[in-house]
Amino acid sequence: MNIEAITPFLGPVLAVILTSGVVAAFVTFIQNRWLENHRSQEAERTRLRQSFAEAFASYAAYKEFPYAIRRRRYDQESEERARLSAELNAIQSKLSYYRAWTQFESPAVGKAYADLLSEMRKIAGGAMHNAWEQPPSQNDQEMNIPSEKVDLRPLSTHEDNYIVAVTARLDELTPRRLRRK
Repeated sequence: MNIEAITPFLGPVLAVILTSGVVAAFVTFIQNRWLENHRSQEAERTRLRQSFAEAFASYAAYKEFPYAIRRRRYDQESEERARLSAELNAIQSKLSYYRAWTQFESPAVGKAYADLLSEMRKIAGGAMHNAWEQPPSQNDQEMNIPSEKVDLRPLSTHEDNYIVAVTARLDELTPRRLRRK
């Protein structure tokens, strides 16, 4: 085969090979950037979901204290006071952290959480105050605490408001095609 005979075709053939290679590299680059961005967005939503849930869990732990106080051990009063106070302090610290964090993360979620905590302190805090004034439970029957003694139902509206605010925030970060309908 004569090299001079194929030389005129060599330029266009190399151009096609190089062009298709460049196009394939460009398509691969775009696809990898899109996948990386998608993974990053999903990781951010997962982080937020977990943190918003932890904030709610701290709230839920606090609102259980009226029951814990009423069910404290009657035979170790001073130890129970110290134990319950230490646990309550730890939870209050978490609540303060999450109150600030939710505000930084999303003003709407922060407001809903602050409102939830404000009502919680009034309702559950009042129930705790009353529980401390009652003698500790001494038998199994006293472990059942009726809603006349501890009624946390008024908190449900504020819980729902928090959940709606969190859902809206997560929806803002969710691509339109993946949002719940």
